[in-house]
Amino acid sequence: MNLRPFRSLALLAPLSLAACVMPPQGYAPMLPAAGPPAIGLADSAEVGTRGLVSAADPRAADAGAQMLRLGGSATDAAIATMLALNVVEPQSSGIGGGGFLVTSDAAGMVETIDGRETAPAAAGPQWFYADGKPLPIMEAIPGGRSVGAPGSLRLAAMAHGKHGRIAWRTLFQPAIRLARDGFIMTERLHMMLARYPGTGALDPAGRALYYGADGQPKPAGTLIRNPALADFLEQVSARGASAFYAGDNAETIAAKIGTAPRNPAPTTTADIAAYRAVARDPVCGHYRQYRVCGMGPPSSGATTVFAVLKQLERFDLTALGPDNPVAWHLLAESERLAYADRDQYLADPGFVSVPVAGLTDSTYLASRSALISDKATIPAVSPGTPPRATARLAPAPQQEEHGTSHFVVVDRQGNAASYTSTIESAFGSGLVVNGYFLNNELTDFNIVPDKDGVPTANRVEAGKRPRSSMAPTLVFGADGKLVLAVGAAGGATIPVQVIKTIIGVLDWRLPAAQAIALPVLFAPGGDTVFVEQGSKLEAMIPALLALGHAKVIPREMPLKTNAIERIGTRWQGAADPRSEGAAIAE
Repeated sequence: MNLRPFRSLALLAPLSLAACVMPPQGYAPMLPAAGPPAIGLADSAEVGTRGLVSAADPRAADAGAQMLRLGGSATDAAIATMLALNVVEPQSSGIGGGGFLVTSDAAGMVETIDGRETAPAAAGPQWFYADGKPLPIMEAIPGGRSVGAPGSLRLAAMAHGKHGRIAWRTLFQPAIRLARDGFIMTERLHMMLARYPGTGALDPAGRALYYGADGQPKPAGTLIRNPALADFLEQVSARGASAFYAGDNAETIAAKIGTAPRNPAPTTTADIAAYRAVARDPVCGHYRQYRVCGMGPPSSGATTVFAVLKQLERFDLTALGPDNPVAWHLLAESERLAYADRDQYLADPGFVSVPVAGLTDSTYLASRSALISDKATIPAVSPGTPPRATARLAPAPQQEEHGTSHFVVVDRQGNAASYTSTIESAFGSGLVVNGYFLNNELTDFNIVPDKDGVPTANRVEAGKRPRSSMAPTLVFGADGKLVLAVGAAGGATIPVQVIKTIIGVLDWRLPAAQAIALPVLFAPGGDTVFVEQGSKLEAMIPALLALGHAKVIPREMPLKTNAIERIGTRWQGAADPRSEGAAIAE
């Protein structure tokens, strides 16, 4: 696994049976808590004897590993990881947002839970309009109007009820300890605070936590304590998810949204109390000899990932390899087709008829694949007409976000969890309640509800869940056993990060760590292809232009992928070298 050098510095151990984890270079020292000796990071574990967690922060990965050491399930560990990330990666995810969870047992039985946020009852198609005009996206994000009813804790409660093996209260202890005793601000958190003061410093509570008296972010290496969050997590650990969705917390959320310094909006305690997580059917299909499963609508992740893979199935990607521009050209063409369908059809299935079966139909995808040539570019890409597609709505793309985290877990029984958690943009809406940031998930709706007078599928409606790009994914071999659990953060680039990791592992036969480290090519419809700035893809731009691509633009992208793969008798963890992530064994 590609990790930065680690210093011999231990994390405070929140449980008496838990070991400590060493944080990456750039962390300042912390005094170790009393307890057993610290163990080092481990990116592999023996199948059947030890579990493994990969997350975007080693302290959060260790929180999950602690649950595995206590006999917890993959689901238990995933919930503990999410809670710890809320503390140490506050810009990205947590209980003020939502997410999607994909799980499987050792036999390959897949389940999914939708914890996506919902729009309040007062919301309508012109929710983000002012004086009759749509707000620019950067003006719509801060404050109250962008906040949806959070789903994370309802998702966690449903998942724990189905697959939890240890007490709900135990899952919260690592996060509580990190919040109460403190955690070290990393370079990445410091950079995000400096880059996004409009949300990070919007709320006085956020400014007090993360900024100094001079208005600048506290330096990397600063010990950050969040006692308000610790106290609230104690309440939820004792009283259950209802402590979030009713009573003082719900009242504070509604008041905070209604009196926000930017874009105040009418959200009520009834909007918060009405939130429910939903168990949905997974979206599964076969790519070569593998079964690929993911999250269905309102996520566009699984249908987009599967469509790109299936459209490429007739090409010999193994022979081409990752250093051939033709391989990346084919990937771009398949992405263009899949994103056109995504923008046309994907939305909350409670409000729009989403033709999932048609979008994943082998015959339909073969017809889309027939449009792809290894020698030329499709002149103009448009959505297809998959089987069972009903009334056509107008297509609309989705903005990128920078506030998401993904983590994966396997336990010693062979159960797996692939979980993407988000507050949408960096620091979400900027509003803080009880020490956590509230999401700005509603800006994942189409701010302009129609196109040329035709409504879009992903327009704002009361009680609706916005379309998401999150793509928690599980891949199974011909023997039915899990071979890869993967997911990513990075808005609309999430599916392509997952796709190139899957192709890297399955077709290019790379270890997951090397597959994650591959550069990213992003072709979200239209005639523009973006390649990761500073990567080897920049040298391929002339070859891609020669194949007919109109524009190939180097670009900085918000990339962050985590995975666990099965290699023989071992689980091997991997984290994105662009992140501070790590994999830790129980």
